[in-house]
Amino acid sequence: MDNHPIENLLKSTMENLKDMIDVNTIVGDAVESKDGSLIIPISRVSFGFASGGSEFDVNHEESPNPEYPFGGGSGAGVTVKPVAFLVIKGDSIRLLSLDQNNTYDKIVDSIPQVMDAIRGMMNSKSPKSKHNSDKKKEEEKKEEEE
Repeated sequence: MDNHPIENLLKSTMENLKDMIDVNTIVGDAVESKDGSLIIPISRVSFGFASGGSEFDVNHEESPNPEYPFGGGSGAGVTVKPVAFLVIKGDSIRLLSLDQNNTYDKIVDSIPQVMDAIRGMMNSKSPKSKHNSDKKKEEEKKEEEE
């Protein structure tokens, strides 16, 4: 059964699917925004294909070629769904998911920002508290002098 028609259908379908599969289909091209951050789209890609064929009983007297009659077909489908954006700005990298249902991912993604905010508050409180304690000492001295 060399070069059977169903074999040609499968081969044609697989070659075309192979042409569609590319890393740029999943991880898109980077886009630079006005503020200098890079935005890279991430997508979920699903492929599907089907092929089929049938041979009918042949009366060899009418048709000298035993390959015919043959009926067959093939088809393929592709779904590309964006799922997230990778945002790179300076030293920070964030994954912005389009699926807002996952609370745990949101919490994990926000940890670096929370830590930066806490660090900023701690640094800003240190000089202020020293300044405030100096003010208190001055007020106490004034009260003692009176």
